[in-house]
Amino acid sequence: MHLVQLFLPLYDNHGQPFPRSGYDTLRAELTERFGGVTAFLRAPAVGAWEDDGGTVRRDEVVLFEVMADHIDHGWWSGYREDLQRRFRQDEVLVRATPVERL
Repeated sequence: MHLVQLFLPLYDNHGQPFPRSGYDTLRAELTERFGGVTAFLRAPAVGAWEDDGGTVRRDEVVLFEVMADHIDHGWWSGYREDLQRRFRQDEVLVRATPVERL
């Protein structure tokens, strides 16, 4: 079993919030494919990274999680690229961690 986490920005590069409908669509897509999703939308996390010029950038992000029996790397790669287009990002972080259900 794997826990897959998707980190998505709340705002575009001009500081404008993304519409709620985009997150609702994402929730519906993940629920349909994986049978459920957990979305952490109310208390955004703050992400920070250094760009190529050495400037530290910050984002407020929300987190979506799904549980998957196996990781289909091809599907996830395509889905991540789709999310990058939808949310106008150079990169969307999607990570998977093996987990044990207790």
